[in-house]
Amino acid sequence: MAQRTQSKGRRVVVIDGARTPFLKARGRPGPFSPVDLAVAAGQALRLRQPDAMDAVGEVILGCGAPTSEAPNTARVAALRMGMGEDVPAFSVQRNCGSGMQSIDTGYKYIADGRAQVILAGGTDALSHAPLELKRETAKWLAELRSAKSAQERVKAAAEFRPRMAEPVISLEKGLTDDLVGLGMGETAEVLAHEWDISREAADTYALGSHKRLARAQEEGWLDREVVTLFSPDGEAFDHDDGVRPETTMDKLRKLDPAFEPPYGQVTPGNSSQVTDGAAWVILASEEAAEKLGAEPLGMIEDSEWAALDPTRMGLGPVLAATPLLQRHGLDLGDLDLWEINEAFAAQVLACLAAWQDEDFCKDRLGLDAAHGEIERGKLNVDGGAISLGHPVGASGTRIVLHALNALKRTGGKRAIATECIGGGQGGAMLVSSLQ
Repeated sequence: MAQRTQSKGRRVVVIDGARTPFLKARGRPGPFSPVDLAVAAGQALRLRQPDAMDAVGEVILGCGAPTSEAPNTARVAALRMGMGEDVPAFSVQRNCGSGMQSIDTGYKYIADGRAQVILAGGTDALSHAPLELKRETAKWLAELRSAKSAQERVKAAAEFRPRMAEPVISLEKGLTDDLVGLGMGETAEVLAHEWDISREAADTYALGSHKRLARAQEEGWLDREVVTLFSPDGEAFDHDDGVRPETTMDKLRKLDPAFEPPYGQVTPGNSSQVTDGAAWVILASEEAAEKLGAEPLGMIEDSEWAALDPTRMGLGPVLAATPLLQRHGLDLGDLDLWEINEAFAAQVLACLAAWQDEDFCKDRLGLDAAHGEIERGKLNVDGGAISLGHPVGASGTRIVLHALNALKRTGGKRAIATECIGGGQGGAMLVSSLQ
């Protein structure tokens, strides 16, 4: 497992951050595009931090599924937010790690002295994922359009078959690994089998995610993090609407396996939700933050990326977070909080099991023994993607932002935000409070 050396550049702080509510896709395009979501979160952040936003020298935005109207989502969003024509902006794409990649890129720019203040974030409106034509339909259309005579056009038109009218759902294609031919849910089934994760354990974890998010909403712990959205027709969206506080184990048990029926363990109830949402953080050098008179939320200490067999992509957090711990002389229990993106309950539980498995830790991580256990009370304390959703491009930003907010609320010092990434990768970021 390759490791890199920690950057010795300037300290990088997070001045502030904000996100939209994460809105569950409900079988039709939602009221907001990826750009709409990014603009709404950015404008709310501008109201809170006008001086810092005016000082932004570059905008970096992760987006897993950009629309054809805004392929460089970052630039369109930046202009609509009023960042100024002279502020460069670019988009990054690392599947589920896109929102964390934007932070990591900005963090390194600032640490290396190439920038002072950067706006970094992520967005996706998965409900807007386009429908595509089948190859045979595209070929038929090409032949029809290239016909030169009426007779040729009639002949080409006669080749149409009803099956050609059925679209290809691009989201399903995007969530299937092209190399190994497995959907993301199927890779979670692989881990559930290999690590003996039971359906009962996965459902129990999922139930806890909903209960934790519901409590956080009731207590107002997300009020500063989540900004209200208003649709063009005036409807307000002020909370993550995929949460199901009324769900029970009996309800979860009744759900059929989604990817490997009839015996699979992964169901809609213990998987992340297809969702629309966006999130931003303002990154700055410590010196720039002082000049702005800002009181930073926390600091980015370090980051790590890892890669592995796409079939077992869900173990990405283990391979990415472990080098961070080693580099800083930390054990699993030394962190006050953990944010592991909940792609699937079985995937999170497999990560926890891997860290406790002596053979895996020796053979795959190069450790002398099993790494240890993460206390459940420190992991995803306010729920995660199972209860609030997983807009692919935004989730990496959300978990970093929430880790910092949760540290501030609980009085903790350090946290790791980490995630698995489709295609067989993992990302992890070590953050700390300034308390």
